[in-house]
Parts: sequence; structure tokens; C-alpha cells
Amino acid sequence: MPAPDACGLSLLKAIPADAQDCAKLHADLFDPAWDARSFASLLGQSATVAFVARQGAPGQTVAFILGQVAADQAEILTLGVRADWRRQGIASRLIEALLGAARGAGARALFLDVAAGNTAALALYRRLGFEERGRRRAYYATAKAAPVDAVTFALAL
Repeated sequence: MPAPDACGLSLLKAIPADAQDCAKLHADLFDPAWDARSFASLLGQSATVAFVARQGAPGQTVAFILGQVAADQAEILTLGVRADWRRQGIASRLIEALLGAARGAGARALFLDVAAGNTAALALYRRLGFEERGRRRAYYATAKAAPVDAVTFALAL
């Protein structure tokens, strides 16, 4: 296990045993949420690249990133940071970890979608060098709100 940083935070490769923690955090952050079974299935696939950020011992999951690599392309499927841990660089660290793993697997480009109204995420991806490639109209739908467009980003690796 890597040594924790000054905040007591460790970044670790996610495994199927992390599915429950990821699903709980996902449910706190997204609607609709992915369940533990979905996370376990994805985390068990060889194409999946995923990391969790844990604080303390034995370690409480405060963030995660999950992506996949296929041929020379990678995609961030989901990324979440617990509300009380935001604005501390955790999302950037998770993205950098995924970028390194994707490059190591031969990916030449990384793609993602983000809700058009998520200004913090939009700013983060732009700051990290991602370029907007298009929109998916009414891509994100919930039972509680009107559908929201997704902005598609890409980053050459």
C-alpha cells in the first residue's frame, strides 16, 4: 500500500472488493447511481482501469475513478469525490493516475462525458488540457430533473 500523503490520503488501484464503497459514494453523488454489482462487474474486467482514494486506516474511500482502455483509446466512465474532500486536488490526482495507466496500456487518447452544468468539472478538464469535442443532447436523465446535455472531451496522450 502506498504511503499516505500529508492529508493521510492514499491512491490505490481499485479491485472488485472496492465495489461496495464505490457504489455507496456513487449513490451519494449521482442520480441514477450505479449499484455494487455494476461496479464489481466493471472492476473485474481486464480492460478496466480504476483507482480509489482512501483516507486514514483502515481507509475510508473518499473518491474514485473508473475507466476502460480498448485498443488505443481510453475513456473515463465515472469519477466522484466526496463533497467534503473536494477542491483538494484529489480529482486531478485520480485523473493523472488513470492517464498513466492508460498510456501504459497503449492508449493514445482519453475521452469522457460530463454534465454541461457541472462547472467545476468542466473547469477541471479544461485546466488539465482536455478539449471539447461535442455534445450529447439530453444525455443525463434523472427522475428528479429535466435531462441535461453531456459535453464530450478528449485528451491526446
